[in-house]
Formats: sequence, C-alpha cells, structure tokens
Amino acid sequence: MTRKFNDQEIIRRNKLKELQEQSKDPFTIESVKRTCSLAEFCKENKNIKKHGTKQYTIAGRVLAIRQTFGKIVDFGGSLQFYINKNKVPKSVFEYFKKYLDIGDIVELKGTAFKTQKGELTIDIKKIKIVSKALKPLPEKWHGLQDEELRARHRYVDLIMNKESMDTFVIRSLILRYLRHYFDGQDYFEVETPVLNPKLGGAAARPFITNHNTLKRDYFLRVATELPLKKLIVGGFEKVYEIGRLFRNEGMDATHNPEFTSIEGYAAYASMEDVMKTVENTFKFLAKKLKKETVTIDGQKIYLTKKFKVIHMVDFVKEIVKVDFNKITTIKDALEAAKKHNIKVEKHQRSIGHILNLFFEEFCEEKCVQPTFVWGHPIEISPLAKKDYSREGYTRRFELFINKKEYANAFAELNDPIDQLERFEEQAREKELGNDEANDIDMDFVEALEYAMPPTGGFGIGIDRLVMLFAEKTSIRDVLLFPHMKDK
Repeated sequence: MTRKFNDQEIIRRNKLKELQEQSKDPFTIESVKRTCSLAEFCKENKNIKKHGTKQYTIAGRVLAIRQTFGKIVDFGGSLQFYINKNKVPKSVFEYFKKYLDIGDIVELKGTAFKTQKGELTIDIKKIKIVSKALKPLPEKWHGLQDEELRARHRYVDLIMNKESMDTFVIRSLILRYLRHYFDGQDYFEVETPVLNPKLGGAAARPFITNHNTLKRDYFLRVATELPLKKLIVGGFEKVYEIGRLFRNEGMDATHNPEFTSIEGYAAYASMEDVMKTVENTFKFLAKKLKKETVTIDGQKIYLTKKFKVIHMVDFVKEIVKVDFNKITTIKDALEAAKKHNIKVEKHQRSIGHILNLFFEEFCEEKCVQPTFVWGHPIEISPLAKKDYSREGYTRRFELFINKKEYANAFAELNDPIDQLERFEEQAREKELGNDEANDIDMDFVEALEYAMPPTGGFGIGIDRLVMLFAEKTSIRDVLLFPHMKDK
C-alpha cells in the first residue's frame, strides 16, 4: 500500500527515525510511572508561593508549544510546562527543541512553581516522548462546518474539544446513574439475546443476518421487550436491561441505525406506577447531573417540575378542534384526514391509525415541556393492555420533551388470547404494506399462557437522554462513533 505524506508528516517520521537510531524509540516504552494526574498536581499546588522542591512525574499529550513554554493535557486536566535552558543538561534542552511536536504523548519530570502572571506550571527537569504523533493536529477544529469531520474522526475531536469530551463524560454518568437508580428500586439488570428468530417488541424495520451453522436468518433486535417479559413470567418481579438496539431506518438528527435504550418491567405495576417511575428517573438524573433546567434551541426546559399528562384524544381536540370521541366510522375519520391534508396509507385505514396521524402531525410539536401523552389507539399498540373503560384505546403513554419522544411505556398486555389476536392483526397489516409490523411470536404467546402477572413496562432512549442533558440537537454529537454515509 503506497501512501503520500505531506511535509509535516515527513518531518515527524524523520524525527522518529532519528530517535530510533539513537535507541530512543518512543514505541518501545510500555508504561509510565506517574506520581499523579494533572488534576492532582494542580490541586496539590494551587496555593504554592515559592518554587517547589517536590519532584513529580506526569504524562499527557502536548497541545501547545511556544518557545520554552507549552501545554500538556490528560483526561482530567491541563497544565502549563516550562523548560529553563540554563538549568537542564544541554542534551535535555536539545531533545525538547528538536524532537518535541504538538500531539506527542510525553513523560515530564519536574517541580511546581507559579509564573509572574500566577499560572501554575511544572518546571521540566527531564522529558521523554513516549508516543510520537506522526500526524499534526488541526489548527482549528470547531464549529458546525466541522460536524461531519468531527464525527468521522472522533478521536481528534476528543483531543481538540473539551466540550465533546464533557458530553461523553455526561453519557457515561447517565449510564452509571441509571443503574444506581434502578438497582436502588430493587430491579435486577439482565441480558437478553441480540439475535432473534422473530421480529417483535416494537414497530420498526429490522436488520437481518444469517447464522451459518443453523442455516437460518435472524433479526438484530429492535427492542428487548419480549424476552424481558418472559422473565417476568419466569418469576423475576423487576428487571431492566441497558443495551443496543438496531433499526434499519433513516438517519437524521435524532435517529441512528443502532442506538442504546433502557427497558424495565415491574410485576403488579399499573400504567400510573410506571409513569411515576419514568418521571422520577428524569428528575433523579436532573439532580445528579445538576441540570434541573436545560436550554436547547433557545428554549428553556424544566426537568424537575411536575410533568404534564394528557390523553391523545383530548390533545388532538385541544390543538386541532377535531373530537375523536365523536368520530365513530372510518368514513368520518377519512373525511377529517382529507380536510386536514393528512395522507392515510392502505394499512392505516382505521380510526385509531388516523387519530395517531393527527397527533403526529399537529400535537408532537407542541410538547416542549415534559408531557405524558397516554391512551394510544389499540391499532398502534399491539403489546399494551386495553383500556377497558374506553373501547379502542390502551393503557399506554409516551413521554415527549422538546418535541421528541423520550419514553414509551404501558400496562403490559398479559392476556394470551388477546395477544395472539393482536399479532394476527399485525400480520394482516404487514400484508397491506406495513413493513414495521410485528411477527406472530408463538413462543411469547405460550409464555403468556403460563400466566404473567399484571405488569408495567417502559423504554427510554439513552442517546436522546444524553442529547437532552448535554443540550445537543444532533444525535451524532452524543454517539462516539455514529454511522456515516460514505464520503
């Protein structure tokens, strides 16, 4: 493979070659025995007044060099360094001037002092390059014009942008706090298969792969719902799973083909119980992250105030002035859709589907502050328990914040006869062109036939959680390695 290098890359490779010829190859170094991190160095010496005598060994990446000063960073902080030509051996100073480049990983040994401007600095006595950067870092690496480049080369983005590093620290903290919260609520974390013989658990187009030995196709999971509910049948009373899901759908600012979610199920819990759990989860994260309010696109969102709760029918009536309580025939529903310029596909020719189309078209954009929308039509909720007080609807809700869905939850359907009928209706929709419909999963139906207790379940998208708390508008900014179109 022939590669072409620019002038800077050639110079750096020549420097590496010289170091190797002097038996100073950075890549032979296996470890660095640091005495402290940069954050610990700064904490220990923040009140220093005189030039210190304690010897430190630190390590990190060089981000700036200007004459005899420079800047080094590690995961937790940054620090200025300085080398005094007159106080180090000539060989040390020559090594510094000749071989050190921005981007190199170095080991520095020295003492602490503050400059005349009061900036804490390490006075270098020894320096060793422990990994040579053969590519120069970009001079500028910020702004919307670099969004795609930053996503393709996340490692450089993390080096150059503290804000990006902070975003992914928030992501890790969210995962940590979610586990802490649900473990504290007596949920058990479990793991379920990624490869599934049946498509189910959500309305989504799947990825399909083939198992060579078994000679059969498998779906990459679009949800963890069905196996988790089988565990409730088996005797677990509270379970959750944090895992990757895969949906073979479009990519935009809020969608990536693979994403992370948390799903949880609690035996004997009602829809209202689950709604309380979801609201408390968001409020717990807001307080732990010290983000009780966030601002996105200039809109301030309050995360610790009481969340709004509204039925889908009432919401549509409020916003569009169309009352689906009074629409009793498909003819009336189609006429209402036509009047409001709503396109109805062949598999959506039912009152429930059309109600949902009205909601998506006119109401979602009104959900800026946290809003629970409940009472979804039975046609779009094949796994939710019926609302026995309101024919045609289910005990399901979704949480919307800043016009986006953040959680989907319901009182789980545990009637195996009803569940089979719902699956059969989904099969009919698939024949009419709904490529997101669930398959008939007889193993799940049989599990329900062994009796599942009344159960409440929820799913929360973690990528969108991170977008919310990091105040980002693109999912690319909260995924370390998002999927990208070919260049």
